[in-house]
Amino acid sequence: MVNKEVKFDFARRARIGISEAVLCEGKSVSQIEHIVSLADESGEPLLLTRLGPEVFGGLSDKYRRSIDFDAVSRTGVLGPIKSPSGLAAVAVVSAGSSDVAVVREAERTLAFHGEAADVMMDIGVAGLWRVMERQKELEAYRAIIVVAGMDGALFSVMGGLVGGLVIAVPTATGYGAANGGMTALFAALASCAPGVVVVNVGNGYGGACAALRVLRCTQTPSSTA
Repeated sequence: MVNKEVKFDFARRARIGISEAVLCEGKSVSQIEHIVSLADESGEPLLLTRLGPEVFGGLSDKYRRSIDFDAVSRTGVLGPIKSPSGLAAVAVVSAGSSDVAVVREAERTLAFHGEAADVMMDIGVAGLWRVMERQKELEAYRAIIVVAGMDGALFSVMGGLVGGLVIAVPTATGYGAANGGMTALFAALASCAPGVVVVNVGNGYGGACAALRVLRCTQTPSSTA
């Protein structure tokens, strides 16, 4: 029965340069094990997202031993994690340390695809000097993944300071009116900073994939061969 529930996209990396990832949230242990076995048999590396510790712990020893699991980001990697191809062209910036899980998801997604990322934690606008003291450093990146909750103010601030692509990843961090990340999402969508790209609430994976597309588009044909 599990065979009929899963149709893996093995050609995605060749087609768009980004491997298929498996969203584990909502999947049964048997479904996840079947997907991992398909990838393992084909020799394909595999990124698993939203893989909670309880679900990971429910996998058989065989599968747990073959997966590099990170509890903070709730990600697992089947197969070797590539060495970065060079200096980091992407920064992952967090407004606060409460957003570390989303930051780690973005960082691990980039690492899975062989891209280094520089992580800058806790530089939110409540202490604007923390952003300003790193402005020159931030100007060097081709893409900056900005992870922020509450009022999402860091998205517009970053979008007005640097020339690289700013990718806004709203999070559910914050009290009542933060509304589970919707306030930060609307702030990102309504930003007056031109060209800010927005992904869904908590979607560190999606933010990383947006950055990967930018990096792939700016590579020369010879470097992508």
